[in-house]
Amino acid sequence: MFEQLALLSLGEGGWGMALLAGALVTISLALACLPLGLSLGLGVALGARSQRRFVRSLASAFATVFRGLPELLTLLIVYYGCQIGAQKLLAHFGHQTEVTINAFFAAMIAFSLVFAAFSSQVWLAAFKVVGKGQYEAAKVLGLSRRATFFKVILPQLLRVALPGLSNNWLSLLKDTSLVSTISLVDVMRQTNLAVSATKEPMLFYICACLIYLFFSSLSGRVFSYAEKRYSLGHRSQRA
Repeated sequence: MFEQLALLSLGEGGWGMALLAGALVTISLALACLPLGLSLGLGVALGARSQRRFVRSLASAFATVFRGLPELLTLLIVYYGCQIGAQKLLAHFGHQTEVTINAFFAAMIAFSLVFAAFSSQVWLAAFKVVGKGQYEAAKVLGLSRRATFFKVILPQLLRVALPGLSNNWLSLLKDTSLVSTISLVDVMRQTNLAVSATKEPMLFYICACLIYLFFSSLSGRVFSYAEKRYSLGHRSQRA
């Protein structure tokens, strides 16, 4: 028992530091995807509400494709596709060289696209809750379209969308485990290396479970606080 626990030590011979480093990569990747995925998802939702048919079709196609493809397939297409595309582009201009795309960057792009596709549906549902009277009231007050959106509409959208976005975030957090397939050293990659070296699969897989559960629990608390924070004004108005 003590020999197994020694494998988790932070010192020499232990895998503790390696697992912590992998955990840092996991949470860093998820956090890097969050702003890009949220903003792109909001843009797709706005596109789906556009009066222009072409823009609506483009937004619908984006959401359909990246919601329908397996996350692993999206990751592999972005990772290898970007490398092949860059090599062909350079070859077109006479530069024969091998191009390697940073695995973290490729994973960030791939998961941001997936996150945007799913979050766009949450944003769209939130738009349906915000009444047209909000836009009319802002127009009467003389607010510009930009000011109306960012000062009146967006805060209400966030309040309504937060529960759905929290589910999207948890899915994103779990999807990051797929990056081990492109050799990015995250929690799962470090866990698999530890298992191969020590032949102690249950010990390290349970540790990986605890790491993901810790991130999920912490995320739940953060979103719970955010939901209460954005609901304060709404509750006072209802009271």
